[in-house]
Amino acid sequence: MDAPLWRPDPQQLASANITAFMRRIETSGGPRLADYAALYQWSVEHPADFWTAVWDYCDIKAEHRGARVLEHADRMPGARWFPDARLNYAENLLRAARCEASPLGGKQVPLGEKDADPAIVFWGENQIKSKISFSELHDEVSRLAQALRAAGIKPGDRVAAYMPNLPGTVIAMLAATSIGAVWSSCSPDFGVQGVVDRFGQIGPRILIAADGYFYNRHTIDNLPRLREIMAQLPSVEKLLVVPYASGTPDLKDLPRAINVHDFMAPFKPGPIDFKQLPFDHPLFIMFSSGTTGVPKCIVHGAGGTLLQHLKEHVLHADIKRGDRVFYFTTCGWMMWNWLVSGLAAGATLLLYDGSPFISKGTVLWDYAAQEKMTVFGTSAKYIDALAKLGLAPRETHDLSALRAMLSTGSPLAPESFDYIYRNIKSNLQLASISGGTDIISCFALGCPVLPVWRGELQCRGLGMKVEVWNDEGKPVRGEKGELVCTAPFPSMPIGFWNDADGAKYRAAYFERYPGIWHHGDYVELTAHDGLMIFGRSDAVLNPGGVRIGTAEIYRQVEQLDEVVESLAIGQDWPPQQPNDVRVVLFVRLRDGLTLNAALTDRIKKQIRDNTTPRHVPAQVVQVADIPRTKSGKIVELAVRNIVHGQAVKNIEALANPEALEQFRDRPELRN
Repeated sequence: MDAPLWRPDPQQLASANITAFMRRIETSGGPRLADYAALYQWSVEHPADFWTAVWDYCDIKAEHRGARVLEHADRMPGARWFPDARLNYAENLLRAARCEASPLGGKQVPLGEKDADPAIVFWGENQIKSKISFSELHDEVSRLAQALRAAGIKPGDRVAAYMPNLPGTVIAMLAATSIGAVWSSCSPDFGVQGVVDRFGQIGPRILIAADGYFYNRHTIDNLPRLREIMAQLPSVEKLLVVPYASGTPDLKDLPRAINVHDFMAPFKPGPIDFKQLPFDHPLFIMFSSGTTGVPKCIVHGAGGTLLQHLKEHVLHADIKRGDRVFYFTTCGWMMWNWLVSGLAAGATLLLYDGSPFISKGTVLWDYAAQEKMTVFGTSAKYIDALAKLGLAPRETHDLSALRAMLSTGSPLAPESFDYIYRNIKSNLQLASISGGTDIISCFALGCPVLPVWRGELQCRGLGMKVEVWNDEGKPVRGEKGELVCTAPFPSMPIGFWNDADGAKYRAAYFERYPGIWHHGDYVELTAHDGLMIFGRSDAVLNPGGVRIGTAEIYRQVEQLDEVVESLAIGQDWPPQQPNDVRVVLFVRLRDGLTLNAALTDRIKKQIRDNTTPRHVPAQVVQVADIPRTKSGKIVELAVRNIVHGQAVKNIEALANPEALEQFRDRPELRN
């Protein structure tokens, strides 16, 4: 394609935070930075200067920063950022409520005054709607933090949540982290074993859980599962139950349970005692979503998370005070943690819990129009589903406030770029972003001062020394290879829980290339200095020794109207004495359709005509459902294991584990 799909106009270029950031660097004695490419190069060549500049521009509040910025820059892992700093993550997210000046602009609302721009807007499907001001948020955090302290919670203690995406979940996280407690969460669609597999490893003293939740207009009672969970989590001293599905949940059979309102009742709002802690003090424990064993417990530090998120929100997403930011996520996906950090930039958070497809698939666009959403974040799968439904929100909803759309979770196909610009909004920055739970942030991001090219992620993130390496471990451009990061960055995990010698941590990211972060994505660095992602490298197909990214197949076959979604694996072949692999494609078709020879031929032709003959599957097999994780990612490796008669160990990571049985002992795969 010779022309971009979108390009910022002169006003957008001039008003972007990143433009002001570059000018500030120049006026502070730094180099002249003509464009994003120059800024990126400076950020990776002078990491200490860059991250200090981000700290200053975003006005991070800290007891003190200290003179040292980066220790052991040649070690990965082992580098230390701001080793003398002491700060509190929650304090930085609540500073808008404290009416503190910020270089990010926007009006200041005194504490106690009813905010014109709320801190949080909430929709629970189309059944429950609410708003909470910044001052109200501060007061509720104050009360819950006092209650947690009175219960003996101290820095380093774990507070876990089994919660929908509610304002109360944000309040609980801020209260816990204001004390210095370590926060971890799962969404209520996790089953009992999934919760126990996660929280059982970290031993929380407090568990916060909703009495139930709504999904697809159904009410799901959570109390029976909570009884089972509590029986298997002896570390939990108090279960705080949040009334959501019912006004007065019956807690008489729940051990150590108390209504959260009763727990907070003795305490009145007041100043919050934000515990000042080291930069690398544990903040969040995140869980890997793979299916190869019990989830890894990934520990992220407070300072690194805050600094990285502010960089991404303020510079890459161009968020300013008063912006209304939405991401369709649950509390079991890292995008929830990413979203809530938007409070530090003064954004209003738009939270949604429930099915995104009620009201014939329009509910999120109703939300966007009514609440004047400025940033809409979602998954690539959601966008693909919209296209399959034939929706055109630009024709049905007022999206005049919307300026940016973010997509992550899986590669966004070029055809999805076309759909968005044709059917959602033409004057829109579309930012496909990619990183992961492992770094609680992104390696590749959007940029408000760069054009959007079809099928490409706009840029590598500032301060992230990302390269693409070939099989010989050499950096390449215009060729597919492994995504690596060759220098430390602040949001690297501080370690894994229960991994005292760091062996599991090193094995996860540094085993293939010692001293180099190996992320496991199969990508290409483009001529525009953007990235294209072709799937996970551990799911890359290798027929005849030629590497093929599964996303290359999906983006072709899912253009066919009959195909809802697909999944490809490499099957060892022949089964008795395998010496190669062959490509097998599983397809989920529209309701009422059956795969026949004609459709199979069309699928193969679509792939052959638009890729190479090596991409064409040896077998195409119809299935009723495609297994995916709770965050919506399809699981090629789990399917591959089932096809080859191997176990899938972490079945609780899946949203629909029953779907796996369709792949077992398929007669189509015997010849």
